[in-house]
Amino acid sequence: MDTKRAELTARNFPSAQEDAHAVPAAERYASPDSAYRLAFTDTEFLLREELRPVRMQLELLKPEMVQKEQGITSTIVIFGSARILPPDEAQRRLDAARAAGDAQAVARAEKALAMSRYYDEARRFAALVTLRSRDLDTPIYVCTGGGPGIMEAGNRGAHDVDGKSIGLNIVLPHEQAPNPYITPQLCFQFHYFAMRKMHFLIRSIALVCFPGGFGTLDELFEVMTLQQTGKIRRRPILLFGRDFWERLIDFDHLVDTGMIDAKDKHLFHYVETAEQAWEVLAGEYGFDAAPTVTGEFAVDI
Repeated sequence: MDTKRAELTARNFPSAQEDAHAVPAAERYASPDSAYRLAFTDTEFLLREELRPVRMQLELLKPEMVQKEQGITSTIVIFGSARILPPDEAQRRLDAARAAGDAQAVARAEKALAMSRYYDEARRFAALVTLRSRDLDTPIYVCTGGGPGIMEAGNRGAHDVDGKSIGLNIVLPHEQAPNPYITPQLCFQFHYFAMRKMHFLIRSIALVCFPGGFGTLDELFEVMTLQQTGKIRRRPILLFGRDFWERLIDFDHLVDTGMIDAKDKHLFHYVETAEQAWEVLAGEYGFDAAPTVTGEFAVDI
């Protein structure tokens, strides 16, 4: 009886996987220039210029489907420079520069060591988010660009406390290997910047920016523009290191010259520590609020 019932829901056609692994073509049609291959197994065909829309759709679908399967619904995205070093590495480079007696190298290394505090803060923040949200109905997962520097620190912080984290890598002219702290099932690689930036936002409940260069600024200003224009819902944007950001971007000048409204300065918050950043997020979302004791359907006052 069970067998007969199973027949009612059995596949009527072979799966794509089954056909893809079927017996290969006869030798006459097995050469690289043969058109006999299935279209979805033909890499050369998929890489043709005309197939760009298909490739973009694949870059949208693959991370979306995998994250759904992994139960990822909410993320906090950490942006920041790939060039910021872990403190121990920064100290090692400073010691080497001093030993070599190179004054310019020493000055650069001293600056790198000072900036390395942001690596530690990003690592602590990622660990804090992972730990504090672990028992929420909707856990929050750290998401980074998957590379070195601040990105590595974010993934490393989650890894330190046995948490999952996401890395959205991208192919660049200079090789960017994924850092070793990303959860392997959540380590993605992109060709299109636009698709990558979309995935940063799809599940994000907050964006946290540490000091960075062109890439970080590109990501930050795209998010602020989308929020300013109402294209996406408002979510907290946290800028780590007020001194760095105020020296880099004169928001008051933008207001004074009429380039932005004064209210646009409320799109972001300055923070200095992991704890302060969590406090802002907890205030926004009520993470640390006591659970209601007035019933399942009661409204908390």
